[in-house]
Amino acid sequence: QVQLVESGGGLVQAGGSLRVSCTASRLTFSSYTMAWFRQAPGKEREFVAALSRRGGPIDYGDSVKGRFTISRDNAKSTMYLQMNSLKPEDTAMYYCAADLRSYGSSPAQYAYWGQGTQVTVSS
Repeated sequence: QVQLVESGGGLVQAGGSLRVSCTASRLTFSSYTMAWFRQAPGKEREFVAALSRRGGPIDYGDSVKGRFTISRDNAKSTMYLQMNSLKPEDTAMYYCAADLRSYGSSPAQYAYWGQGTQVTVSS
């Protein structure tokens, strides 16, 4: 069973930075498209960023372009999301997702999900 575990969330002030990680196990990590989504209370799950198998192409949601950077280290089976210039509206549970075949911005395209890590940005 594929396992994805997010870490690195926390409380940060507006304008600050945070890096969250997603460590995968029980899969050939380099073969999977990886992505980040987020979900705030009462809202739908929102696409944040996606990264294809070998590190490109990369895609970002409009609300995070220019502020967030997605990356992966296939040797460590880990994906990262560097978040800069954080805003209160970035507050959400952040989820990593993986899929062997798909690449895209819809949650339905991803077969595997982590449990999430909470990011809270105070004003």
